[in-house]
Amino acid sequence: MGMFLNSIVPSENYKEIARTRFFVDKTSLIDEIIYSMENDGRKFLCITRPRRFGKSIMANMLSAFFGKNGDGREVFGKLKISKSENFEKYLNNFDVIYIDGSAVPRDCKNYKEYIHFIQNGMNQDLADAYPEYGIIPDSAVWESMTKIFQQTRQKFLFIIDEWDAVFHMPFISDKEKQEYLLFLKTLLKDKAYIKLVYMTGVLPIAKYSSGSELNMFQEYDMVTRVKYGEYFGFLESEVDTLFDIYQRTTDNPEIERADLDTWYNGYYTKKGTRLYNPCSVVYALEDNELANYWNSSGPYDEIFYYIRNNIDAVRDDLALMISGERIAK
Repeated sequence: MGMFLNSIVPSENYKEIARTRFFVDKTSLIDEIIYSMENDGRKFLCITRPRRFGKSIMANMLSAFFGKNGDGREVFGKLKISKSENFEKYLNNFDVIYIDGSAVPRDCKNYKEYIHFIQNGMNQDLADAYPEYGIIPDSAVWESMTKIFQQTRQKFLFIIDEWDAVFHMPFISDKEKQEYLLFLKTLLKDKAYIKLVYMTGVLPIAKYSSGSELNMFQEYDMVTRVKYGEYFGFLESEVDTLFDIYQRTTDNPEIERADLDTWYNGYYTKKGTRLYNPCSVVYALEDNELANYWNSSGPYDEIFYYIRNNIDAVRDDLALMISGERIAK
């Protein structure tokens, strides 16, 4: 177990979430991914969602389930995935490379330090796990993984959380952003050692790349794709369950069920299913107080970008809404 290979960090993070009062079981996502991977040959999956919609929790869940980072039965044995025929076959049975794109080394000042932190760390983990194959820490990671695959036929799962965080780092130039895309392409595309790549981000790949670097990915966002829509955000039935827990476990509950509708259910999937923002619902129930929890969860860079450039006439629509008009989107 290393920093990137079969790390215990995402596993421990998910275990902590699974023990909380307002935990929602979304492990059916695992079964869907396995089915798509084994029956449809889908190996490259990118889930894009707004901030605070459970992307990191799902990434931690997948790493905890698939990775050789301990015995997951303590947690997953009580959840929906335990009823699947795939449970025993896939539980903790794969080498998982987990990368948090938002994590930077201490005093990181440039892209070179950032990418070396990832490459050297992965190589060191591979060298520790496979000492017999002479992995060199400063070699290209794809070469190290190819060498291991040729000797063992061992395939790897990649879980990449916040893959696009690098594009918002102040020390990264436009040229280096292209180098980062090339790094991902070289590491992932057409590689025999890939079992699955699951990647999350805020905006679609096309926002950052207009070329073919990452065109092997199937992208699933909230508003144009149906698949996986119910796993990011809370459904009505899930909020009903959480509200029941809230009423039973909270002294002097101040929130009504209708309040959660008014404040937090302003989202829809492509299928038309109403969704609640999970961060806001959980914080409100924990604090016994309604508030704008999502507003303080991150910067407004993307919103400013769309308004300033009037993308899809959003600035014009906002002016109409302020004047009292209704806009269908």
